[in-house]
Amino acid sequence: MKILVGDKKSKKKKVRRQDSQKLKRVENKWRSPKGSQSKQRKEKKGSPAIPKVGRRKPAEQRNIHPSGYREVLVHNPEEIEKVGEDEAVRIAGKVGKRKRSKIQEKARKEGIKILNPKNLGSKSD
Repeated sequence: MKILVGDKKSKKKKVRRQDSQKLKRVENKWRSPKGSQSKQRKEKKGSPAIPKVGRRKPAEQRNIHPSGYREVLVHNPEEIEKVGEDEAVRIAGKVGKRKRSKIQEKARKEGIKILNPKNLGSKSD
C-alpha cells in the first residue's frame, strides 16, 4: 500500500536564506541569519520566515520516499522477508555484486520495489 505524500499537506511559508532574493551570488540554501541588526533574525514583520519546530510534517508523512513507500535498508537476502507491503527496499552500498544479485532476485519474486537497482548483466570474457 502506497502512502500518499500530499494527503495532509499544509501551506507553509518558504524558508529562504537572507538576501538570496536580492543577490545573485547568494544561493537560496538555508543558512541561519547572523547579523546583530538582522531583521530576519529578529523576526520582524514582512521579513522571510525562519525554520522552527512547528514546521515539521505530520508523523505519518515523515521518512517517506517520493515514490510513496517507506524505505528499508537491506544488507542480505534474509532481511527481505521482514519487509512489509507498504515498504520499499534500499540495498546497502557495502553489499557486493553476488549478494546484491541474490537480494534483487528475491525482491523480484516477492514483488517488492527496489529503490536503487543495478543492472547486473553477466560477465563477458
